[in-house]
Parts: sequence; C-alpha cells; structure tokens
Amino acid sequence: QVQLVESGGGLVQAGGSLRLSCAASGSGFRISVMGWYRQAPGKQRELVARMTGVGTTNYADSVKGRFTISRDNAKNTVYLQMNSLKPEDTATYYCNSVLLGVDAWGQGTLVTVSS
Repeated sequence: QVQLVESGGGLVQAGGSLRLSCAASGSGFRISVMGWYRQAPGKQRELVARMTGVGTTNYADSVKGRFTISRDNAKNTVYLQMNSLKPEDTATYYCNSVLLGVDAWGQGTLVTVSS
C-alpha cells in the first residue's frame, strides 16, 4: 500500500516561492501517476498538476507558467515548485498517487499566501 507524506508548506508573501515535496513509500512509484491537488476553505478539491511515469504533465490553467511539477524516481519523491504565488493559491495541498487504478492521498500541507 502506498503511503504519501507531504512537506514544504508554510506562510509566504505574494510573489514569493515555495517548494512542496511528497515522499512515497511502497512499490510502483516509477509507474505511478503523481499529482498535486489543493483545497481552499469552502471550495472543492481541484487538480493543480499531474505527472505520469514517463514525464507527461498537465497543469490547471490558473497555475500554468508559475508552478512546476517534477519527480525523482530514485528518491520516490514528487515536487511542486510554486513561484509568483498569489493569495488565491492559499489552500491545503495534497499529494496523490494513482497506481494501477488505486488512489492514495497524503495528509496535506497548508500553504498560506499573504497579500
């Protein structure tokens, strides 16, 4: 069973940067689709960025050009580099893994962007 642990959230001023990390345990990381989702208070969880095992990516329109997803298969870790942060990026960010149709979620890490 895959377990995911996020880190790297925090408080940052608008225009600043943060890098989130998600460490995965269990087998199959290399072929897993890894993603980052976020959920702001009172809103539904939404996809931020996703990367397949072969490196294909897709991003939410709201973060294109500002956020970059990457992965290190040797470390079983996926990253989300967030630049030019805006107050509307404030949310709890969740790491997601999909392996052979089975979903796993991390516990979430809070990102707060002050104006």
